[in-house]
Amino acid sequence: MIVRDLNEANNSTRRVVSPDGNWESTRMLLKDDNMGFSFHITTIYKGADFRMHYQNHLESVYCMSGTGEIENLEDNKVHPIKEGTLYILDKHDKHILRAHTEMKMACVFNPPLNGKEVHNKEGAYELA
Repeated sequence: MIVRDLNEANNSTRRVVSPDGNWESTRMLLKDDNMGFSFHITTIYKGADFRMHYQNHLESVYCMSGTGEIENLEDNKVHPIKEGTLYILDKHDKHILRAHTEMKMACVFNPPLNGKEVHNKEGAYELA
C-alpha cells in the first residue's frame, strides 16, 4: 500500500514548477511506484495560455477548482473548463490551455512520468 500526503509532497522534490511560469505540479504517483500511470495535482496559474501536444502520453484531467478553456487545435473547438469538468487527451491532441483564474487539476498520465519532466519545445513530455 502507498499512502502520501499532498502537503508533504508539496514540500519535497515531487513538486515541479514549470520554467515558463505557467504551472506547478505535485507528482503524487510516479513510474517507480509501478502502477502503470502517474497521478498529479497541478496548478495552472491565472493568465496562463500555452500550447501542448503530448506525443508520448495520454492524459486525463479533472478540474477541481477554477475556470479556463481548452482549444482543440485539430478542429479549433473551444471547450470551457470549470470545477467538475473532465477532459481526456485520448488522441495525443494538440491543444491550447488557457486559465481565466487559477485552476487546480487532478491529472493522470499513461505511460507514467518519472517525476522531473517539463514540457519540451513541442509542448510534450519526453519518454525516459
